[in-house]
Amino acid sequence: MQSVLSASSVVLENSTLEPGHVIISDGLISEVSKGLYKGPIQNYQHFEGYTLCPGFIDLHVHGGLNCDFMDGTPEAFHTVCKAHLKHGTTSLLATSTAATMPTILNFLDTCRASKKANWTDAAQVLGAHFYGPYFFPEARGCHPAEPIVAPTPEHFNSFLAYADTIITASVAPELAGAEAFVKACLDKNIRCNAGHSHATFSQVETAVQWGVRHVDHLFCAMSDRARLRLTQTYPMRGGLFEATLFFNELTTEIIADGKHLADDLLRLAFKIKGPDALALVTDANRALDMPDGEYIFGNKDEGCAILKHDGVGLMPDGKALASSVAGMDHCVRTMRQATNAPLPDIIRMASLTPAKIAGFDKTLGSITPGKIANLLLLNQHLHVSKIFLKGFPTSI
Repeated sequence: MQSVLSASSVVLENSTLEPGHVIISDGLISEVSKGLYKGPIQNYQHFEGYTLCPGFIDLHVHGGLNCDFMDGTPEAFHTVCKAHLKHGTTSLLATSTAATMPTILNFLDTCRASKKANWTDAAQVLGAHFYGPYFFPEARGCHPAEPIVAPTPEHFNSFLAYADTIITASVAPELAGAEAFVKACLDKNIRCNAGHSHATFSQVETAVQWGVRHVDHLFCAMSDRARLRLTQTYPMRGGLFEATLFFNELTTEIIADGKHLADDLLRLAFKIKGPDALALVTDANRALDMPDGEYIFGNKDEGCAILKHDGVGLMPDGKALASSVAGMDHCVRTMRQATNAPLPDIIRMASLTPAKIAGFDKTLGSITPGKIANLLLLNQHLHVSKIFLKGFPTSI
């Protein structure tokens, strides 16, 4: 089956076609051309005044619509993925939290099954982001303290049995056993991130040598010069933050919800890392698209209490952040407003760059012939107007 979509603007990897059209054959992009379509295909739609772009990909997302992936049920997974599709996310990594081993294993079981789901009303689960419990305790953020441990083969081998499901795995590089965990992950083709860490610059450099290639939510739950100075007066040392900016081998991500980071920090991250090494993530919790109030971060029985207030997740005392309540469309608009970067750069940080980081760029992430036709139609204010999954429109 063939169809054609055209719009006033079509966002490619590094440029736009104004206007442009995309031919879709059996769910895949078969042709991308400038101008309006004038061929024989009858199933042709033109969207004047709109922008066609690739579907968004979220590498770091926990929940939405009062469900969390750690609830571990097929219904919870489907609900979260439906919630994020409405915000333009067509593919995602279901992200875990620090929890007991049975709860994490149940999450991985459900994630494995959800990868095979052929939903037409929800984002596709590409796999799992194994996130916790291997965090530095003082950098755990809103994760519960009890499950936080250092990695040991006796502990992590049960998780690595899900190498067919885990796409990325996070660890604080300064923990005893971190090297063994990273190497065990890489042996199973699992990509490794540094996160929730108080590592020194030199410890991060060592982790890069092990094969760590990505850093979770830049600026958040990580060491920097000021934090490390509390443990050593002189000489001042860099931490995970400075190392992330320094090492070209490291990609990273930012929560551009307008609450976690001021515009100047978004501009700083964009200027130094650039759109090819910086991904937008939501880090959204179950309070996405829910009213203000009290919620649980993570599994309903094991997670930590949080608040949704003023458009962000907060710890109960209101003095610390506790993930976001934003969709990817909001992050795209915030990043565009903060940086005034070209639209292809903004869209790339929400599509092709995360696809590359997770290893899915051969099939996802850009409007390129041969890739899956997961597409968004955005209005002039970058709000999602229509969503196409494998070329078929879906209701939002």
